[in-house]
Amino acid sequence: MTFKLVSNFKPAGDQPKAIDALTQGVLDGKKRQTLLGVTGSGKTFTMANVIARLNKPTLILSPNKVLAAQLYAEFKQFFPENAVEYFISYYDYYQPEAYIPQTDTYIEKDSAVNEHIDKLRLKATTSLTSRNDVIVVASVSCIYNIGSPDSFREMRIYVKQGMEMTRAQLSGHLIKIQYHRDEMEFASGQFRTRGPNIDVMTPYSQNAIRIEIAGRTIAHIYEIHPITGNVLAELKEAWIYPAKHFVATDEDTQNAIEQIRADLQVRHAELLAQGKEMEAYRLKQRTEYDLEMLQQAGFCSGIENYSRYMDGRQPGERPSTLIDYFKRYDDFLLMVDESHVALPQVRGMFNGDRARKQMLIDFGFRLPSALDNRPLKFEEFESLMPSTVFVSATPGPYELTVCGNNIVEQVIRPTGLVDPKVEVHPTAGQIDHLVEKIKEHAAKNERTLVLALTKKTAEDLSTYFTEHNIKTRYLHSDIEALDRVEILKDFRQGKFDVLVGINLLREGIDIPQVGLVAILGADNEGFLRNTTTLIQISGRAARNAGGEVILYADRKTDSIKYALNEMNRRRKLQEAYNKEHHITPKTIQKAEVELKEFEQQAKTSAFGILTDSLPVPTAKNIKMVEKDLEQQMREAADALNFELAAELRDRLFELRQMKLK
Repeated sequence: MTFKLVSNFKPAGDQPKAIDALTQGVLDGKKRQTLLGVTGSGKTFTMANVIARLNKPTLILSPNKVLAAQLYAEFKQFFPENAVEYFISYYDYYQPEAYIPQTDTYIEKDSAVNEHIDKLRLKATTSLTSRNDVIVVASVSCIYNIGSPDSFREMRIYVKQGMEMTRAQLSGHLIKIQYHRDEMEFASGQFRTRGPNIDVMTPYSQNAIRIEIAGRTIAHIYEIHPITGNVLAELKEAWIYPAKHFVATDEDTQNAIEQIRADLQVRHAELLAQGKEMEAYRLKQRTEYDLEMLQQAGFCSGIENYSRYMDGRQPGERPSTLIDYFKRYDDFLLMVDESHVALPQVRGMFNGDRARKQMLIDFGFRLPSALDNRPLKFEEFESLMPSTVFVSATPGPYELTVCGNNIVEQVIRPTGLVDPKVEVHPTAGQIDHLVEKIKEHAAKNERTLVLALTKKTAEDLSTYFTEHNIKTRYLHSDIEALDRVEILKDFRQGKFDVLVGINLLREGIDIPQVGLVAILGADNEGFLRNTTTLIQISGRAARNAGGEVILYADRKTDSIKYALNEMNRRRKLQEAYNKEHHITPKTIQKAEVELKEFEQQAKTSAFGILTDSLPVPTAKNIKMVEKDLEQQMREAADALNFELAAELRDRLFELRQMKLK
């Protein structure tokens, strides 16, 4: 196992010192360290160098999907020869099962699973089970129950040329690990039989596997293209991993059914003793239906609520999560990016989940075992943490406490850029003052970020600026995900000059062209105007040599005072370094080019098919064009280019409409 870092750059500024300190800290047995790196100092590059130096499998935890996607893209470029995987929640939409007793309203679980993200999740766990050179970039949802890694590993199917196995035996094994037989459609998690062949479309790979069986013997194993069926390679052997994370052996399932039935009797009696006849009847009906499904199919809707029985866990025992898949390694590394946001999220997940499920249990919708399908408690998460590096420009109290003196500062940027100067301006006449500053920066082809306190204010400001001939857009949580991506893309490309938002930190905006950050109501103490937020959002102007920040406030709150002191401290260190090394700060010029290159990479599929190369649809080739278009849509989604995937999806819909006419 060797992690090979590929980059045109070498560590510079504070990076060499930080890389050495963090690496040595892990080797010396320091369990908790913090990389305090300012915005634009190249924290991701430092993280990559530490991984390459230590040569350890690594889990990188990110606070949300957007930032996780950015990290995943960067690490894929840094480690092209290693397994860099992506693990986030696979729900495009999720309405959890719930009950509201005040109105006697039962809300059934409703969700839309993103098939492509589910595929990436399975690809991640498959790599963790079969390889040693693995980096997984995950959102905090990875602390939820995903089933036992032991079952996932034990139930994989091994096939080898010359091995004795009939088609019926192989089909039976595939069904047990959640593959579905479908002779009409060949999609992820399905298999089909063609003469002596069984074709399997594994959900964690771009290609399919064909097993050719002669009589009772496996004659050949091929890797094939899922659409054309063309043979890509002949294999001597292969492992076929489960199509779902929640799998169990026949023995485990039978034991689980017996335990569920016993617990149902106990709980049913308890509800009757409490005078809850309706709840008792409801629980018995629902659970017996689930038991029938488990008996007949080995699976049921909501099977995760019975995962404790399947895994053989005791009541209250923690569930298996992604972290458990790393336990097969002697040692691994955990990095928590934007730890000041990620760790509080981890801490808060358990209580919210438990409160909802307790209501379902009290009113007979679920057995008490549903409580054991849960995220980790923070204490459990802590107990599973290996050598850990927290990464943040503004570490929280937890990191500062557990790390003690093991805090590595990365204040000097490789580019020589310094923290922007911050001006505190009174609120009287603030909009007129802001308009003039925006025009001043727009004349230099620089962008402006404006932070408002409410959605209504953001929309009104956007309208006001537009009326004054300033190209403006607003961005807040009501805007759809794909529209948000498009707005940020247009902002980066200079199609408008001002972006007005509420909490723009979640978007991961690191755009060199941002020359001005304006924060309205900066003296309104609270989540959006605390020390951490003020420092973080001010850092959005740190990639521009002429960057400046304006805090509109009538008083200097404690948060403002601390933020100003910290930014001034950093700027003095940076200016002293530049003076000593004769460095003239220059605005980063390459970031947008790199983004375009990555987008173009995503437009080229793993099979080398370019979206522009599709032939003009005709009556004869329309089916072939449709298949190619669908394949490219899936590949674009796998490459996390959701804009391109959406565009291809729309083209696919148009093509299918043509077929209907």
